[in-house]
Amino acid sequence: MSRIGKKEILIPTGIKIVQNGNLITVSGPLGTLTKSFRDDITITVTGTSINLVTKRNDKFSKALWGTYASHLKNMIKGVQTPYQKKLILEGVGFKSEIKSAGKGKEFYFALGFSHPVIVSIPDTITATAEKNVITITGIDKELVGSFTASVRALKKPEPYKGKGMRYENEIIRRKQGKKTV
Repeated sequence: MSRIGKKEILIPTGIKIVQNGNLITVSGPLGTLTKSFRDDITITVTGTSINLVTKRNDKFSKALWGTYASHLKNMIKGVQTPYQKKLILEGVGFKSEIKSAGKGKEFYFALGFSHPVIVSIPDTITATAEKNVITITGIDKELVGSFTASVRALKKPEPYKGKGMRYENEIIRRKQGKKTV
């Protein structure tokens, strides 16, 4: 049994939740999030709380129970306060800047390759690049995390000199270089 799924989720004031079948929309002061849920879990929205109950007693439904409760909590928290992740770019000649393109904004990275690396920023995410610190902010926790991970994957930190992109509080274990005789 899921401890997270058993607890009812309280809806704070100022948050509006609308359920249309398996589609749940959470609206708040920062925006609106919509997510589709499978029908293995019964989601009941009352005036001040949300309750989740499994329809079947199988392993898959029990696994979804706590996951769906966490998704709903993240949606409620996201429309109140935005999620934020920071990346630190380290290395000589490594630069990042944001430029406006035709349809939206794009990251331009100089990561030691022969060409600049260009990454388009999704519309629901706001990003800033100041010197060597990249800040990614948005109301959808899943989108912020996956976009930050995809940007970090462009140049992962290497263990010898520590060059590359790392999370703000990430610790890179350094290796000892080649020993000379």
